[in-house]
Amino acid sequence: MAQRVEALREALGVPGATFAIVEDGRTTFARGFGVTDLSAPQAVNADTLFATGSTGKAFTVAALALLVDQGRIGWDDRVIDHMPDFRMWDPWVTREMTVRDLLVHRSGLGLGAGDLLFVPRSDLSREETVRRLRHIRPATSFRSGYAYDNVLYIVAGQLIEAVTGRTWEEFVREDVMRRIGMRRSTASDAQLLAEPNRARPHARLNGAIRGTGDQVPLDERLNVAPNAAPAGGLAISADEMTRWLAVQLARGALPEGERLFSEAASREMWTPVVLQPVAEWPANLAATQPNFSTYALGWDVQDYRGARLVWHGGAVFGSLAAVALLPDRNVGLFIAVNSEEGEMVRGLMYELLDHYLGLPHAGWPEQLRDFKRARTEQAIAALQAPAAAPAEVGPSLPLARYAGDFADPWYGTIGIREAGGRLTVSFPHAFGLSAELEHWQYDTFRTRFDDPNMEPAYVTFQLDADGKVERITMRAVSPLADFSFDYHDLLFTPVAQGGDHAAP
Repeated sequence: MAQRVEALREALGVPGATFAIVEDGRTTFARGFGVTDLSAPQAVNADTLFATGSTGKAFTVAALALLVDQGRIGWDDRVIDHMPDFRMWDPWVTREMTVRDLLVHRSGLGLGAGDLLFVPRSDLSREETVRRLRHIRPATSFRSGYAYDNVLYIVAGQLIEAVTGRTWEEFVREDVMRRIGMRRSTASDAQLLAEPNRARPHARLNGAIRGTGDQVPLDERLNVAPNAAPAGGLAISADEMTRWLAVQLARGALPEGERLFSEAASREMWTPVVLQPVAEWPANLAATQPNFSTYALGWDVQDYRGARLVWHGGAVFGSLAAVALLPDRNVGLFIAVNSEEGEMVRGLMYELLDHYLGLPHAGWPEQLRDFKRARTEQAIAALQAPAAAPAEVGPSLPLARYAGDFADPWYGTIGIREAGGRLTVSFPHAFGLSAELEHWQYDTFRTRFDDPNMEPAYVTFQLDADGKVERITMRAVSPLADFSFDYHDLLFTPVAQGGDHAAP
């Protein structure tokens, strides 16, 4: 296996990777590959901390399970009974939202709604982030369907603090991770940045779209968002992840005979709640396509080639991860990379699952690489097609007349300024984030962000009958932009002179 992983890592240009396998309660593999940082190479080992993204949602669920076992909350308690100031857009949804609803992506919010409250970084408190939820319009009716979100896991983290009087970070670190021997794993950006043996994130940013071009290290200080930690802010090594895998497979039991959480809580975690739509894969990948896909409490539960698979992926800027369990085989897997080559993470996960199911080698990483390459080429072609060329029309106004402060109810106020014949825009809580606005066509401009992590966006000014800016909308340029760049959910309107520049 080690030779296969190393050969793939080199072929795909992945700087570093880490793997862990637990079988029947025993660690059978825990190892690192490659380097932590291309700019200052240090070998990855089993103790190197990797960002694990949304695989950490299961830790937030485990923390809640402890409170359920203690009788301090119930899965079907109403959120407002523990957080009286909690509000959603719809008062009825506010009254009916339960702890379980926070965890299963059926709230009615759109895909990734509110993610720009912490992407790419944020100085908003968790409390303020939760308060702004009341201004995010739903996309569908409550409990009518599935749409993945992160913001309600932020609420779950705040609920833990409301019930215990302790921060989510402290509770998860001391009552969950430390109890199972995860002593170096971190629950905050500050803790991770203090660890010398950590994997630095990398990405390809200088090509036509994100994911193409040269692999470069990212500035970790530009991706700090403490408010979002309950949705995916943990960093864990292969060695320490084996303890989590063992506890999950043991349904909450600890090796010493005690329990982290009850067997009843374990059943709740893996019990499907919401159906997820199943995307159709091309013929050569069809064997990996599930017949059913569901979301439970912090876990995806689906079939994989005739077996029950409990798993979750994780993604933050420059890092990807996956945690996968085959409960009926008593096997757990952890895979993480410090780059954005998802074909390695998902492909090797499938390859290892096939191994434990006694299925032949299918070369899933290579097939996923080819699928991703074709998809990327199609996206680039669409952006470069003649039909995508801008019309040589506009702008309608002198640049100075586009300047001003404009507010969105949930996001806050942006500042657009003109100087020296250039327009710039600054963003409030993403400290230091700004972009130049280059004219595209009509009254639409295109961002040139100073942070290469940001997906470019079209910014469209809509004018009233007097030629004044009435509203501003945005949308991502790339058809493959991650859903967390939810520019399309923003609607900025002018801030009256002397008005409140914060989200109300």
